[in-house]
Amino acid sequence: MYLLWLRVAAVLYAAGGVAVFPAVLFARERWRKATFYLAGLAFFFHFVSVVEMLAAAHSWLPVGVRDAESLLALLIAAAFFLVWWLYKAVSLGIFALPVTFFIIFIPALGVDRYIFPSAGVRISWLVAHIVALLAAYTALGFSVLASLLYLVQERRIKSGSIKTKLSSTGPSTFDWLPPLDNLERIAHATLLFGFPCMTVGLIIGVVLAQDSALGAAYFRDPKVIASFIMWAVYVLLLFVRNTAGLRGRRAAYLSGAVLLVMLAVWAANVFSSVHRYGAP
Repeated sequence: MYLLWLRVAAVLYAAGGVAVFPAVLFARERWRKATFYLAGLAFFFHFVSVVEMLAAAHSWLPVGVRDAESLLALLIAAAFFLVWWLYKAVSLGIFALPVTFFIIFIPALGVDRYIFPSAGVRISWLVAHIVALLAAYTALGFSVLASLLYLVQERRIKSGSIKTKLSSTGPSTFDWLPPLDNLERIAHATLLFGFPCMTVGLIIGVVLAQDSALGAAYFRDPKVIASFIMWAVYVLLLFVRNTAGLRGRRAAYLSGAVLLVMLAVWAANVFSSVHRYGAP
């Protein structure tokens, strides 16, 4: 029965992890309340699951890897609620709630590793995994491009080249550049689009890993580790851009940092023995 409660908690953690982003990034009070109720219910069902799990094992300590993962996730969620209660720091939820979900997602699949019912189903999940991550990479690339063009346009404005162009009749090389506000909106909108794509891609990748013979060893692969690091940096970028109000040059530098992490993820294929493109 504890597995059922753990699955309910996983769904609620996922919903809370979605709600916390507009609550933090856009200061939406309604989403803040939704985060509290969803995460609170998730913690309750998670706690019930852990208690039943330990009672079934007749032990005060977890007896398996997945039991330990469930207990670890419960402690992370408890720490988040404690910090929220003491310091009203709901912003930590954009890290704590998704991480908690990622940790209990595998134990919630079942005692044994998940096996796809057919090869066709596995291929469909693999296609969705690749498409979601490529969409995230594309969105991030557009964001970096818009940020770079922002720097170019900003430099033109500060140097007075636009005013010079208005007083002359000759065409300028960069007259096609959009206004600064439009470039900023493009950079931010593509970041917001790419984040759920990356999250979904990683979740599907976790499911695919369970169907492999490597099991948990799959997550020691350098590309997998780099992918999760990139996800964390992506979250940090969104958080800093919105809470600190970063725009323009500094936002462009942050986007460039995420791009470097993305390139590191691609480069990790060279050192990966199980996740290399073209690998069986």
